[in-house]
Amino acid sequence: MEIEEGSETGKWEWEKTRRTLMVELKKMSSIAAPMVATTVLQYLLQVVSVMMVGHVNQLSLSSVAIATSLTNVSGFSILSGMAGGVETLCGQAFGAGQFENLGIYTYTAVLSLAMVCAPITIVWIFLDKILIHIGQDAAISIEARTYALWLIPALFGSAILKPLTRFFQTQSIISPMIISSLIVLCFHGITSWVLVFKLALGSVGTAIAFSLGTWLNVVILLCFVKFSSACEKTRVPFSKKAFLGFREFFGLAVPSAAMVCLKWWACEVFVLLAGLFPNPKLETSVLSICLTISTLHFTISYGLGSATSTRVSNELGAGNPKAVRFSVCTAMILAVTEALIVISILFGCRYVFGYAYTHDSAIVHYVSAMTPLLCASIFTDSLQAVLSGVAKGSGWQRVGAFVNLGAFYLVGIPVGVVLGFVVHLKAKGLWIGIVGGSIVQTIFLSIITARTDWKKQATMARERAFDAPS
Repeated sequence: MEIEEGSETGKWEWEKTRRTLMVELKKMSSIAAPMVATTVLQYLLQVVSVMMVGHVNQLSLSSVAIATSLTNVSGFSILSGMAGGVETLCGQAFGAGQFENLGIYTYTAVLSLAMVCAPITIVWIFLDKILIHIGQDAAISIEARTYALWLIPALFGSAILKPLTRFFQTQSIISPMIISSLIVLCFHGITSWVLVFKLALGSVGTAIAFSLGTWLNVVILLCFVKFSSACEKTRVPFSKKAFLGFREFFGLAVPSAAMVCLKWWACEVFVLLAGLFPNPKLETSVLSICLTISTLHFTISYGLGSATSTRVSNELGAGNPKAVRFSVCTAMILAVTEALIVISILFGCRYVFGYAYTHDSAIVHYVSAMTPLLCASIFTDSLQAVLSGVAKGSGWQRVGAFVNLGAFYLVGIPVGVVLGFVVHLKAKGLWIGIVGGSIVQTIFLSIITARTDWKKQATMARERAFDAPS
């Protein structure tokens, strides 16, 4: 009889766990799927820009490629990373029911990011001198600077857009971002075509179109905040309280930016190093193709990481540590499943997908040889995106920043340099360095996540939410 009762209890517990898991899967997927769509639509803006100028001339294509890379590294990636502080503050405040604080935190973030834009703008103004100093062609450098100058309005627009998207994300209001991103993509395509070809503005035309599109996105989302009933509780007028949260915001935003940028910068270092090999065109081309594929996959990982951040921050703010554990486990299951699907497709097409980027058989063959390493990095990227989402949702970005610093600058880059230049594995050696850094990063973030006291984190989250600037 006792055995039967124990068996029934076990079945009941398993059924309860299964139902909870299914509910969490539904919640996670409802955020992750539209976030992936939004990220892909935003990523396509840069693809459209490159496609447009690619039909102008080789100088325009080269300058835009360099300018896009450098403005991402020195500007947009920093703003995007710093906006991770909003995910912690707004997500936990929403979970705790402190709805007015979301508006205050968002105002604080916009003001903070606008201040950061000022020194970035100075760097972009002197971009041509910087490029020439590091050995780039003068004509390409000058045109890259011109392109960057016309992106400055987009930079300041992003200072509003990045916190605004997190404002929606932490409330699980995703549809406005999809709609606005789709409208902006269509607007960008048409405007770029008119400015580049009809008005003969060349590469400058795509930069102007990108800046106009960024501000159009801001206007659409602000209109939704003002007129939608979904934002009724979190819509607050601007007040001096926004100026009182700088210290708290920067305390989360700076390490959050470090988490995002440290790996991004490490990958850019590897591309520059590839140019030092005996056959730089081949090695750089292969590495660039692998990074392009990795970046494209990141749009999926980023969506899942954003969903994880939202669910973790909301549940911590609500004081539900058990729900956080379920959210983390569910996100990891989704990440592994997604990674395995992508890896299977990529590995199965390893001998042909290189032709999507070039007709050079030597590059295609080289890419196919790199595919197993690319698959390994994609798998670790999926896991670390979720773990980084946990870090942002919990508010321990500082720890995550130190992990990324050690993983890529004490392990990844040194290993890549040794294997690439000393062992003569070239681009393959550099990519092994990326994989090695990603593995170290994933291991340490996994250990930290597994050892986290979620009850303590929930208490800290509620204290933070109820102790807003006043």
